[in-house]
Amino acid sequence: MPGTSETSEELDLLALDRQVCFALAVASRSVIALYRPLLEPMGLTHPQYLVMLALWEESPLSVKQLSGLLQLDPGTLSPLLKRLESSGYVHRQRDPRDERSLAVTLTPAGQSLRAKALAIPPAIIDRLGMSLTELENLHKSLTRVIAAATD
Repeated sequence: MPGTSETSEELDLLALDRQVCFALAVASRSVIALYRPLLEPMGLTHPQYLVMLALWEESPLSVKQLSGLLQLDPGTLSPLLKRLESSGYVHRQRDPRDERSLAVTLTPAGQSLRAKALAIPPAIIDRLGMSLTELENLHKSLTRVIAAATD
């Protein structure tokens, strides 16, 4: 039948299981779900955990800096910070050097939470059943995807 191979090829290009967006969406939901039981005892959601990871690397950070690091708009970040502050993990205050800037600092409770969080990466690696090299290569590939999609 004329045109059948073109139609089949077009249909194949639209097959759900061939879509990068679908694989990324399912992988994201599935991996984040692995974090949930590890984070719940610490009183954190996954987005809050990402904020804490950034602050464990460097504190204080401005809301603008956090927004850039986490690639979240300030409107999304603000409620996360409010909940972390009400949990006693961070403190938000105006930067004395620039009153327009809001600085986010870890509290002693937020700093001590890091020790508990050290158990999370090995637990995730174990649960995924992938080698560290495989995960590092996946991270490199995803970083390239992110860069290509945001350019």
